[in-house]
Amino acid sequence: MFMNKIKQQILDEIADSFAKSNDNEINNLIQDIDNANKIFIYGLGREKIVLTAFAMRLMHLGYDVHVIGDVTTPAITKGDLLITTSGTGYLSTVEALVNIANNNEARIAFFTAFPDAELPLKANTIIEIKAQTMKDNAVVDSIQPMGSLFEQTQLLILEYIIVELIQKHNLKEEDMVPNHTNLE
Repeated sequence: MFMNKIKQQILDEIADSFAKSNDNEINNLIQDIDNANKIFIYGLGREKIVLTAFAMRLMHLGYDVHVIGDVTTPAITKGDLLITTSGTGYLSTVEALVNIANNNEARIAFFTAFPDAELPLKANTIIEIKAQTMKDNAVVDSIQPMGSLFEQTQLLILEYIIVELIQKHNLKEEDMVPNHTNLE
């Protein structure tokens, strides 16, 4: 099958970035998820969309998961997990929520392309994504605009985590279906 040059370059970028993800970091996040009483998700822009899709799958698996900003979001407490993201390593709202999570003794998992930035270092688990972000000093060049490669790689890592959790807990799709909404 013939694929034009741009399509192939995009696929190559995604495959390369995903292949560079660190299995130890991912396994730490899987352990954090399994040990959490409640899981809280927070991101902005397209990163929020990616994390919200992940929250939906975690809910299908039976986890107690909440997207921050929804009016039904409970308080974060000790034993909970905040999963957040900032490709560039800093967003003021992410910083505020990381501080709240820390003050309440919750664990924090942080996706970023800049793991040595001050804010991600406040997290218990850092998942580095080697991909271009909106930051001027791009980690990796991409033909795609404004952090698309970061978001695409993040989605693949999160889908990989879902598959790992399904296999770890010997689940089948039939086990997930009862948790799918019937309010459609």
